[in-house]
Amino acid sequence: MKTTNLLLATGLAALMVSCSGGDQQQQAPAPDIATMTIAYGTSELNNTFPATIKGKTDIDIRPQVTGFITKVHVDEGQHVRKGQPLFTIDQVQFQAAVESAQAAVNVAQTAVETAKLTADNKRKLLDKNIISEYEWQMADNDLRQARANLASAQASLVTARKNLSYTVVTSPSDGVVGTIPNREGSLASPTSAIPLTTVSDNSQVYAYFSLNEKDVLALTDNGSRSLAETVKNMPEVSLKLANGGMYPLKGKVATVSGVLDNATGSASVRALFDNPNGMLRSGSTGAILIPQRSDSAIVIPQKATYELQDRRFVYVVNDSNKVVSAPITVSSLNDGKTFVVTSGLKPGDRIAVEGVGTTVRDGVVINPVDAAKKAEQPKQN
Repeated sequence: MKTTNLLLATGLAALMVSCSGGDQQQQAPAPDIATMTIAYGTSELNNTFPATIKGKTDIDIRPQVTGFITKVHVDEGQHVRKGQPLFTIDQVQFQAAVESAQAAVNVAQTAVETAKLTADNKRKLLDKNIISEYEWQMADNDLRQARANLASAQASLVTARKNLSYTVVTSPSDGVVGTIPNREGSLASPTSAIPLTTVSDNSQVYAYFSLNEKDVLALTDNGSRSLAETVKNMPEVSLKLANGGMYPLKGKVATVSGVLDNATGSASVRALFDNPNGMLRSGSTGAILIPQRSDSAIVIPQKATYELQDRRFVYVVNDSNKVVSAPITVSSLNDGKTFVVTSGLKPGDRIAVEGVGTTVRDGVVINPVDAAKKAEQPKQN
């Protein structure tokens, strides 16, 4: 009997200890989890569009006469001024043409002087009734013919001199010399498919990019504003260079095409940038960043979200400090650290911003700690 009572006492004690341990296990403290309370804030994100850089003016240099290049005065990439010689074309035949035309002018001038003397003499004889009016008229016609021949010869001389001047090809504007495919000894012709070179005025450059139909409608508030008004009120844009760096100067959108390309469904846009040091060159590539600012946006950290079957979720903390999974939608624009929530959250909601997918799971009770205050606390070693 004593043995039985002892066994019962021992079993009850073990059961009490077991129950006590279970209660202690169930009453483990809730984990401290950083949370944030949703409120409207400011969002500054950028729409990014691939762009091609072109000089404000890109002028193909072509000769106006045909001949062999005898001298190239510049090199590729060189800065040139308006009127500066670029190429010289063989001048021998054109110089000879000038001299021949000058000789023709001299001959014509002599013929005019001779015809004038004859006409003057005939006029005197006519006045004295020594010759008939017919003879004087013939002499006067010869004078008129000589003067016409002189005018024709002078015009030919002007043309010959002009052609000679064309043998020195000069820059039509300030700019930078492009590639030079033809060197000394090459034949240059106005009908050549390839220009002698291209001079680009790079004091300012245009960045060309495209907007699709939805982008254009968004810019104009679905057509409630004109394109001209939209362009005028657009903010300054930035240029991301091909190496990922940012161009130091801001640009301004200058034009937006009023017609959508049938093939691409997009409108061509041109942004103007100052280029005082010539860093930007025609043919370069980059990306235009158009800022998009909102003063009533819901912005949350990306680490506070998770994806499941192409949908994005957050953990909302209810009044009992229990986390509940909630679907949200976010803007396609982001800075790599935060999301702008377009639906699924409202001001006053609390969400967990750490431990998502590990400590924090659907239905877990947490001890919410304000994320901002937690960040201010010194880290324990």
